Amino acid sequence: MAKPRIFISSTFYDLRQVRSDLDQFIEALGYEPIRNEEGDIPYGKEEELEEYCYKEIKMCDILVCIIGNKYGSESKSEHYSITQRELKTAIEEKKQVYIFIEKSVLLEYEIYVLNKNVSGMSYKYVDNPKIYSFIEEVKKLRVNNNIKSFETTQDITIYLREQFAGLFKRFLDDQNKVREINAINQLEKTSQTLNQLVALLSEKSENQSERLNKILMINNPLVGLIQEELNIPYYFYIYGFKDLKSLLSARGFVLDSSQTFEGYYLWSKNLKNENKIFNLKISKALFDEEGHLRYINKNDWKEEYFDFYETDIPMSNNDDLPF
Repeated sequence: MAKPRIFISSTFYDLRQVRSDLDQFIEALGYEPIRNEEGDIPYGKEEELEEYCYKEIKMCDILVCIIGNKYGSESKSEHYSITQRELKTAIEEKKQVYIFIEKSVLLEYEIYVLNKNVSGMSYKYVDNPKIYSFIEEVKKLRVNNNIKSFETTQDITIYLREQFAGLFKRFLDDQNKVREINAINQLEKTSQTLNQLVALLSEKSENQSERLNKILMINNPLVGLIQEELNIPYYFYIYGFKDLKSLLSARGFVLDSSQTFEGYYLWSKNLKNENKIFNLKISKALFDEEGHLRYINKNDWKEEYFDFYETDIPMSNNDDLPF
């Protein structure tokens, strides 16, 4: 099962216990922590080692950045530390970012803001004033600059637990919105159909019967189910069995002529690279004696008329050696 991947970004020696505690906290939630010292980052030989950290961030979902009193190693490509570049990469990639700054450092940052233009100014809680200039840069961001102070690892984990719960709640709300949007789209589609019918019935046309039949066929429940299951992005209609056969054949489905399921047509599509078979079972009762698709109102539709399911490709029982 896929898990959220959370990159822990900080200097190592001064914050290694915090990093270790966060690793355990993230694992306890069932998520996947990514830490450099644990060998979680695959390094290559083509680029500088730090570049592989930035690439790994692009494949993560969340970055937790912890800023302490150490500046850390300077990046070889920019005038930032490697930790700072990790945070910048996550922000540029629009990842969810949480930034934690040691309380003493964040308090002294206010002194830095007032005195940054004073030459010869020294600071008590950081080994390099570049830390403060970077905090200032982050605070000026319009988005994704959520900054919290901390004194202990528990301050971080309590906040993250609440934030992760909030993300999950937002996901559930978004899922409800998706269902609402789908319902609205279905209403719009129904409304368009009704408008077409009203316009058609108000006209006197020799082709009125044919046009009415096309509208009904487009809105046949069978058409909607095939469109949804096969991810067909355009509208179509099925006049009869020949149309259905042509449509499915064009998408790689083969009609089973063995009559395995009495009263049903069965189409199958093999996906050997995924070891799967897609099966489409359609009731013969949906077609009249001449092979024309019957129109069935959605209220009269029965689940046994249509089934779309997957099966595994059976393994070969041939034990003969290939030589």
